[in-house]
Amino acid sequence: MTLIEIRGLTKRYGPVCALDGLTVTVRPGRVTGFLGPNGAGKSTTMRILLGLDRPTSGTALVGGRPYASFAEPLRHVGALLDASAAHPARTARDHLLTLALSNRIPARRVDEVLEETGIAGAARRRVRTFSLGMRQRLGLAAALLGDPPVVLLDEPANGLDPEGILQLRRLARRLAGEGRTVLLSSHLMGEMARTADHLVVLGRGRLLADAPLDEFVGGSASLEEAYFALTAGSAEFTHQEGTPS
Repeated sequence: MTLIEIRGLTKRYGPVCALDGLTVTVRPGRVTGFLGPNGAGKSTTMRILLGLDRPTSGTALVGGRPYASFAEPLRHVGALLDASAAHPARTARDHLLTLALSNRIPARRVDEVLEETGIAGAARRRVRTFSLGMRQRLGLAAALLGDPPVVLLDEPANGLDPEGILQLRRLARRLAGEGRTVLLSSHLMGEMARTADHLVVLGRGRLLADAPLDEFVGGSASLEEAYFALTAGSAEFTHQEGTPS
């Protein structure tokens, strides 16, 4: 069982506190939705989990280990944070093949994930020719490449058409059904209501809710109503330009 364990996580950018003592456990076998207004600390949390930022204090572990300790990280954690991360001059297949070789992943997995994410027909096109939706699909393919037990997706529906969003929903549900740990950050409330089993809500860097979807909504008519009632005032949080949210 591979858990994401965040304990007392604090991150400051000068006078700005992006995360303030966040403690949460993300468990396998369910889709955990990660919600919060802009500047709430969602992207900062994911960046720290992936070793891209260092916390001011606290820990963020995957399977009891920091991400940086994995020699072949794609076999343990698959992540989509930035759809523009692929080199624009490379073809989609070459981008994935480079990642596969650096993590001792069989080359056959490249073709499998290209097919799974619906971009096999564009495998030999250069990334610079891709639309935002196709770049998102390529990012998903990269996240799935190592068949990891943990998958982190930050706003993965950006740029996807309705068919792509439906496929994403099915993918997240399938991964969770296979016993993987799935953390899905999104501002699309309707999609979160259809996809997530459990919600973690942040506001001003602090944990506001950590509960199953049905308990979170409670007597509210919709997820949107419950969310906005909980985060009222949190959207006023401002941070320095360029600081991750």
